[in-house]
Amino acid sequence: MIEVKNLTKRYGKITAVDNISFSVDTGEVLGFLGPNGAGKSTTMNIITGYISSTSGTVTVDGSEILADPKKTKQKIGYLPEIPPLYTDMTVRKYLEFMFDLKRVRLPKKEHIAEIMRLVSLDKHGDRIIKNLSKGFRQRVGFAQALLGNPPVIILDEPTVGLDPKQIIEIRRLIKSLGKKHTVIFSSHVLSEISATCDRIIIISDGKIVADAKADELQSVLSGEQRLSLTVEGNPTQITEELEKIPDVLKVKKTGGSGYSVEYRQGADVRREAFSAMERINAPILEMKSGNESLEELYLRLTENAKGGER
Repeated sequence: MIEVKNLTKRYGKITAVDNISFSVDTGEVLGFLGPNGAGKSTTMNIITGYISSTSGTVTVDGSEILADPKKTKQKIGYLPEIPPLYTDMTVRKYLEFMFDLKRVRLPKKEHIAEIMRLVSLDKHGDRIIKNLSKGFRQRVGFAQALLGNPPVIILDEPTVGLDPKQIIEIRRLIKSLGKKHTVIFSSHVLSEISATCDRIIIISDGKIVADAKADELQSVLSGEQRLSLTVEGNPTQITEELEKIPDVLKVKKTGGSGYSVEYRQGADVRREAFSAMERINAPILEMKSGNESLEELYLRLTENAKGGER
């Protein structure tokens, strides 16, 4: 659905986006994660055609953004960090105006009503936008992005400044969009991305430093898997039994009754560990993933990328 190849954007001597490439499949919700100033918004603006790249190409559903900008933009719904709202209009009048501006070829009244229901604005159509809360203004921004049912939705920091309840509601909305649209959702908040997206790309200093499915990111990035155990019994015997498990690479005592078990990527040694401790009558008091947390991985990756630049 979306193909980004060798994309670069320079502002004088500053390289905002540095030769990045990635693709997004149809129906995928992609999280674009990185610290402030990493190049997320610049990449979003290039994909949507708001700014041009220095080099590289962006193709959306077979259309290249520079070669055929009009056709490509028709396939994209965009919600920038600050929604482009005319705050003196009512919600319905604003959406009617945007419907005409985008030259949507659908039944106007019915389509706008459908979009308003989707983003829970159906009871607020006659309200002046400036009188709405930030959360509802964000919903109006979502609604304008959805006009015309574009196959691609791009959301730049859509939860900034929202309260926890509004953030949860926006998360649900983004997940529901993924059923009918291809979505790119940018943020600098890891919890937002990991709770919402199918796949995560981490960008730092204009370069992609990680690209993996959300549920695999932790093990893929760490390059190893670890299990933390708290076990009662003879330490030597416990260590020897754990080392006998085929996929176990290393067993390390971590103090008290704690043990760190490193094992091959893609394996799962929990059942074998339980059986091994049962054989020697060493009760397991606690068992949990001992991998580096996603937060730690994120900080390490982004700091390493900065260290290698300028």
